[in-house]
This record gives sequence, structure tokens and C-alpha cells, in this order.
Amino acid sequence: MKTLKIQIPLIAILLASVVSSCTKTEANNKESQVIADQQKKVPVKVMKISKKIIDRKIDYTANLKAFEEVHYAPAAQGHIKSISVEVGSRVSKGDLLAMMDNTQLETALLQLENAESNYRRLDTLYHLNSISEQQYESAKNGYELAKANVNFMSENTKLTSPINGIITAKYFEGGELFSGVPNTEVGKAAIVTIMQINPLKAVIDISEKYYPVVKKGMKADITSDIYKKRVFAAEVFRVSPIINSNSRTFEVELVVENKNEILRPGMFSRVSLSIDKVEAIVVPAITILKQNGTNNRYIYVVDKNGEARKIDIEIVNRFNENVEIYSNELNEGDLVVVAGQEKLANGIEVEISK
Repeated sequence: MKTLKIQIPLIAILLASVVSSCTKTEANNKESQVIADQQKKVPVKVMKISKKIIDRKIDYTANLKAFEEVHYAPAAQGHIKSISVEVGSRVSKGDLLAMMDNTQLETALLQLENAESNYRRLDTLYHLNSISEQQYESAKNGYELAKANVNFMSENTKLTSPINGIITAKYFEGGELFSGVPNTEVGKAAIVTIMQINPLKAVIDISEKYYPVVKKGMKADITSDIYKKRVFAAEVFRVSPIINSNSRTFEVELVVENKNEILRPGMFSRVSLSIDKVEAIVVPAITILKQNGTNNRYIYVVDKNGEARKIDIEIVNRFNENVEIYSNELNEGDLVVVAGQEKLANGIEVEISK
């Protein structure tokens, strides 16, 4: 029994010694592996940074509008004799839209006939020095006034289209009385509404910081979710001369090409306005990494020592698979990592593969 008591502690000591030795060996092996991994070069692919001339664009949304919209009505109240158009009718400038009761026009024509006869008679007498200049001028003014009244009544009896367009609303029928009471969405009185839809226009409110660079004639692209593969040409034709003090924006109107008339007023659209051509650094989007838990973006470049260097960047604009970036640490000719960057950290040696 005594012998057993002595041997058991000896065995335990020997086992502990063996376990300790194994643990130390394993730790040494792991440490050696870490050192080896650190010393091993990470294979990467790179591209040389070069500056490119790009269109600097700003993007907005807008509801398309008729290039011109007319809520058409006579200048005076009266009975509508007939209306020649319906909703959807296409009209050209000068086409007949409606006829008003012509009683007042006929009266004006009679008054003109009498005024003209009186003027012609007194004109002869005036040149024979048979009447005073005052009498002559009075007759002349009466004749001119009668002519103006006939022109006014003609324009407000035979209503013709002032623009090329399409009838988008009709508010009366023939035989009804036009009273001049506002009856449209915009608070105006009208018999019909005419819209010019070729071209259209888009109105956007742009931040005041762009006021010095936005000019008439600048080009823009218009896209619509309805026609996803189509891009419509647009151009700035009016820039507001004032800044809205509440929104700190200014209004810009663009004329939108619509030759096939597939775009319509009220459609939602996206406007991409080209404001400048600049020299910028553009890289593939896959080169950019995001720091966990933040919105910080960065890339890796390979320095002269063959080591990876992390550079924080700002994203300026996106062009499909490419991104315009900015950092005061980037220079033309730098080698940016385009593959293998997810395995990198600052100072790790890299091996550039083709």
C-alpha cells in the first residue's frame, strides 16, 4: 500500500510535465504561423489612377408640365353659340374653337360704318378748310374707337386657338351662358383648356450654391419609370432671377423633347443636369470598402515599398459601375487595389498579380 501512494504522485507529475510541454509547443507553433502569415505577401490586383474629363451632374425629380397651357375664354360675358372642339382634339394656331353670340359684334359693325362715313365726310370738309381742326379730330377719334371695338368684338366672338396643342378640358356646351366665373383648377374662367405637349417642360428647384454656374442652354437628361430604357433630351430655357429666401433655392425651367408625344403632362420624371465638365478621379465601385458601423469609405493603394496603405475617400458621384472619388492623399499614377483589398490592412506587404 505504501508503494502505491508513492507512485501515483510521480505519474501525475510526469503527465503534467508532458501536457505543459505540448501546450508550449502548440503556442509556439501558432505564434510561428502568425509571424509567417504576416510575412507572407498578399496577392492583389491593381490599376493606375488617371484623371478623366467627366460631366459633373446634379439630379432632381420633377413632374412634367405642358410647355404652354391656355385657359381660353372671351373677354366678356355672353351666350356661347357653338363649340367646335372636344377633349382630345388637336388644334393648330388660328383654328376655330368656339363662336359666341354675334349680336354685339353686329351692333359694333353698324357703329363702325356710321363712324367711318362721318369721318370720310368731315375729312373732305377739313381739307377744304370748311370745319375746325377740333371737329376733324373728334370724327377721326370716333372712327378709330369704332374700329378698335369691332376688332375686340371679333376676337371675342370668333374664338381661335392661340397655340398649337391639344384640348385637355371643355367646360361648356353650345347654347350655354359664359358668365366669367372661375371654373378651372387654377382659379380662372375658361370655355376650354389647351396644352402644348410637344415639347414639354420640367421645373426644378436648385440649391442656391449652383446659381453662378446654371445657365440658359445647359443640357440635361430626362428619364421616366414608365420608359426605363429611354433618355429624353432637355435644355435649360429659363432661370429665375431670384432666390427663394425660405428654401434657399431658385427655379429652373427646362424644355423637354417630346417628338413622339409619349411623355405627358403630370408624369413623374428624373432630371440629370450637366453643370460642368471637370477633371476627376474615377475608380470602379468594387475598389471601395466601408468601415463597419460607420458611413466612412476607404480604398487601398500600394506604396513605393510594396505595402498597402489605407486612404479615406469621399464619394462625389456615381456612374453605373464607376465612382468619382476625392481625397487630398490621392494622386494621378497611384496604384489602387481592385482585387484582394478585403484581406488587407495598413502596412501589409502585397504581391501584384496580373
